Amino acid sequence: MVTMSAFEVLGPIMVGPSSSHTAGALRIALVARSLAPQPLASVDFTLYNSFSRTHRGHGTDLALVAGILGLAPDDPHVRDSFHLAHDAGLDFSLTEGGEDDRLHPNTVAILMRSAQGEDVRVTGESLGGGRVRISSIDGVPVQVTGELPTVFVAHADKPGVLAALTRELSDRQVNIATMRTFRSEPGGAAYTVFEVDEPVGGELLARLRRVGHVGFVAMVDVPGASAPTPSREEGVSFSTGADLLRLCEGRKVTIGQLMREREAALRPSADASADPDAQMARVLATMRDEVTDTLTHPRRSLGGYLDGQAADVGASAASLAAPLMGETLTRAVAYAMAVLERSATMGVIVAAPTAGSAGVVPGAVLAVGGSVDAGDKALQLALWNAAAIGAILSTNASVAGAEGGCQAEVGSAAAMAASALVELLGGTPAQCLDAAGLAITNLLGLVCDPVRGMVEVPCQARNAIGVSDAVSAAQLALSGVRSPIPFDEVVGAMAEVGHALPASLRETARGGLAATPSACASCAGCGL
Repeated sequence: MVTMSAFEVLGPIMVGPSSSHTAGALRIALVARSLAPQPLASVDFTLYNSFSRTHRGHGTDLALVAGILGLAPDDPHVRDSFHLAHDAGLDFSLTEGGEDDRLHPNTVAILMRSAQGEDVRVTGESLGGGRVRISSIDGVPVQVTGELPTVFVAHADKPGVLAALTRELSDRQVNIATMRTFRSEPGGAAYTVFEVDEPVGGELLARLRRVGHVGFVAMVDVPGASAPTPSREEGVSFSTGADLLRLCEGRKVTIGQLMREREAALRPSADASADPDAQMARVLATMRDEVTDTLTHPRRSLGGYLDGQAADVGASAASLAAPLMGETLTRAVAYAMAVLERSATMGVIVAAPTAGSAGVVPGAVLAVGGSVDAGDKALQLALWNAAAIGAILSTNASVAGAEGGCQAEVGSAAAMAASALVELLGGTPAQCLDAAGLAITNLLGLVCDPVRGMVEVPCQARNAIGVSDAVSAAQLALSGVRSPIPFDEVVGAMAEVGHALPASLRETARGGLAATPSACASCAGCGL
């Protein structure tokens, strides 16, 4: 079943330019920080594979240091993290570890040292869309995501330790969602990871620390990470497009309505901060800001490639919209390009589903919504719809360029936007899935080849193409044109194509446009 929250798809709200390389890297460091020896004196980051090659262009280095300092993914001070670390007296270094096929494409090893000389080494992976996984601690393989409230316990592998730990949790009415124990060898070091339904307070953590043979206890907290669990309300869980369609038809609701109902079922009703409508309202407000900011205040990007192109497209509407794209699509393209410009200046955006494809959904939904005078409720339902499609894609394929190429990023975003537009304009759930399938079909096989490793070229133009693809796919579906291949089969093909792409065409900046003579010349002396 799809277990992720809508706000893992339309989110995180983050400082750009990359959800996997910026927000994801920051979240890895946040998790590592919660496991660090205190007081922390120094940190060394060793970056591998895509992280190693493109960290400067993506702001990965700034994000890692920001996470160790405890900054949130949407904190504008992320760009100042090096200076903040120096001011705090924290020594840090970054080492390019190069290529290692045994590791995830986005991997970082973080060696943290306390003032007393105690070391802890944490290895983390950025999975795309800001989602992360801790894969080892001090060389012991583990699995920590921080997506549910997580209690981490380091202890000796001795009889009775697990029983004592679970008894303490049970006595305090803490419900354990999952429990996994990892050990170096029988009788050696062990780590137990408890994922629980609600955060654990300091008093209980102190009791867990007093259990025999326990060396370290921490509450892993990742700001912005949701707490997705299998739905506690029957009738709103799905794993595929076919499931989603059956549920919508059986309940006589739209995809957006079903996804909103599902989100509400995932969250404690007593937690006002988890109000799904308030969270979606924040997403919509951030999208409105991001599509207009650089249209009115153009500014130069980190890499220097983007500097007012969105405003140029917007200004061309008077002379070019009628014979070419039309007023609505011209505005949608300008909006999408503006989001990439804001992201590339380390501005705050919504990853939808990633930062590299963040312009497609807001560009399409807000431009078309403006053309039909759609209110906030209708726009939010369209975004709920987009989140449902993105969740299926994330579960059954990938939305990460490092795993599936740009088809996984812009292709997924185009599918989400196309489906959202169909719902916004009164189409049926079946038409939504047709539009999503057609949108992916049009971009199947699209490679990820960022010039100089930056989310600028060809990323901005591909967001423009993604918006155009979404709009055309929505119009086809609403006109009665069916996707000849069912949506779920298109998703399966997308996953297979992504796996077949060589590493050079999956966000590593080693192939495609990134390897052309002009791109290489522009990188000469840049240190990337």
